[in-house]
Amino acid sequence: MRDAPFQIKPIAGAIGAELLGIDLSADLPDSTIAAVRQALLDHLVIFFRDQDLPPDRFLALAHRFGTPIEYPFVKGIERYPQIINVAKLEHEQINFGGVWHSDTTYLQDPPMATLLVAREVPDSGGDTLFANQYLAYETLSDKLRALLAGLKGVSSSAKADASRTREDRIRTDGSTDARRLLIAEHSAVRTHRETGRRALYVNRAHTIRFAGMTEEESAPLLEFLFAHQIRPEFTCRFHWTPGALAIWDNRCAQHYAINDYAGHRRIMQRITLAGDRPG
Repeated sequence: MRDAPFQIKPIAGAIGAELLGIDLSADLPDSTIAAVRQALLDHLVIFFRDQDLPPDRFLALAHRFGTPIEYPFVKGIERYPQIINVAKLEHEQINFGGVWHSDTTYLQDPPMATLLVAREVPDSGGDTLFANQYLAYETLSDKLRALLAGLKGVSSSAKADASRTREDRIRTDGSTDARRLLIAEHSAVRTHRETGRRALYVNRAHTIRFAGMTEEESAPLLEFLFAHQIRPEFTCRFHWTPGALAIWDNRCAQHYAINDYAGHRRIMQRITLAGDRPG
């Protein structure tokens, strides 16, 4: 990446890099987009500051990296159904995404990546944590990796309902079938189709059990994995500023939106990109 037309500044040892000297609102050549995509593959989540990305430009940028899809529970903003508001207002107590997760693993084909841009942020607080799931898998014992190779995790959209992490947005912007139940089974360890690396693919927000096992039988192993996969040395933390953009790879990274700004508002906009069935 030494020939990339921008500077890459890693922000932690395990995951995350800030890309400097690039204007994402411009009509960038394919070679620059390819370099950005390679940075994403190398660092799992990439960050940009001070980007001028109104909805039309935001959506156009997303199309350079994949196919934007609609979120199943919250309506998109006016004229842009693939863009949803990720907001917590001054009077609200529960934030959107305030639990460790990979986005919408209860879909049969979970999203490949997510783009999130900051519109309005508190003076302090509201950071997002990210965790490297390659390392989460690679640091397990050989015996446990062999066991996980034969397991599938069952993800349910109802588990996020129980954690209430999207309740305010469903109340104000919910789709007509916002309360439908979505369930999918995916390999507990997935192989990334572009890098060939294996990543742990269960998450606290959505995985309820292993296929062929009860929730009670699954709980001890899942609880171990949930704690293991967010060890501090696997993570980075990003502080948002207006106009900041993050792009993360849902196939190998998890994230957690910190809810530590009571009485203040945080307004973000999100696009998810179509993925494929984990294998």
